[in-house]
Amino acid sequence: MRQHLISDRAPLFKALEQLNRLSGETMTLFATDSDGRLTGSLTDGDIRRALLAGKTLEATVDGICRRECLRIERGGDAASTIAEARRRGVVLLPVVEQGVIVSLVDLRRQRGLVPADGVLMAGGIGERLRPLTEKTPKPLLPVGRKPIIDHNVELMHAFGIENIFVTVNYLKEQVIAHFGESQPGVTCVEEPKRLGTIGSLSLIADLKAPNVVVMNADLLTDINLEAMYLRHIDTEAWLTMAVIPYTVSVPYAIVDHQGDSVKGFTEKPTYNYYANAGIYMLRRDVVDAIPKGEYMDATDLIDRLLADGRRVSLYVIDGRWIDIGSPDDYRHACELMA
Repeated sequence: MRQHLISDRAPLFKALEQLNRLSGETMTLFATDSDGRLTGSLTDGDIRRALLAGKTLEATVDGICRRECLRIERGGDAASTIAEARRRGVVLLPVVEQGVIVSLVDLRRQRGLVPADGVLMAGGIGERLRPLTEKTPKPLLPVGRKPIIDHNVELMHAFGIENIFVTVNYLKEQVIAHFGESQPGVTCVEEPKRLGTIGSLSLIADLKAPNVVVMNADLLTDINLEAMYLRHIDTEAWLTMAVIPYTVSVPYAIVDHQGDSVKGFTEKPTYNYYANAGIYMLRRDVVDAIPKGEYMDATDLIDRLLADGRRVSLYVIDGRWIDIGSPDDYRHACELMA
């Protein structure tokens, strides 16, 4: 981060030297005052325009930096700011706390900054994949060069989700050992018994963010979690469910009737539906509605929210989504990542 920071009292020739050292990276500097607070942003284009306007290389940065540059307030709505940055073509954003830069977000390397904790459900038995899962838990089956669950940890990291929990049950020792060795910062939570597709969420005591992303650990997907978050916020939902389009084509003429009276035919109709993708974004408050230590599927939780008059929204995945639960789907995922 330091290579992108410069004192606002530095002369322009120092700024040019620093920008030159950034060759190959995002060539943007952020000016700070004597207390470390953000003053503005500076590019080589800003310096060029200043020189053409009569400034000299001895002029200081504070006289030409862009004071209204985009910034992310720590704890604020980062997703909206990032969306605006993309519209403007800005790829490097400072994260500030009380005006002081605490980190940088490079949108060439990071897909977003979603204010959420992450939970990966990794306790399933994987019966349909036997014998592959007799000695290996399904989340650790390799897809490409890494276990399927590692793809999902990386997906969450790409959207700035750092506080990640993995709930484990079947062959749990292997999953715990895997993250102990290769993924520091990921916390495994042990189920005392099978708790369904979302019941183990009640066991997690260290949720910090205002929202939680919950997903099955055995998915291969490139879902845009930032777009899902923006839908979640815009619709003021208590829970947003990711869905995938699912089409059913009937190869026969379907009879239209009323009772036993034929009214006509619909020739080989096609019906379009949305199927549950096993990915949810929910308010942290919703976790309180999950009975601690009791079996609950995600669909049960959604039914409870709807019965209480809480809004549940859907987000349509526009991209890759494969559930590796069957041998054919697992082979397809492996071929895709080969």
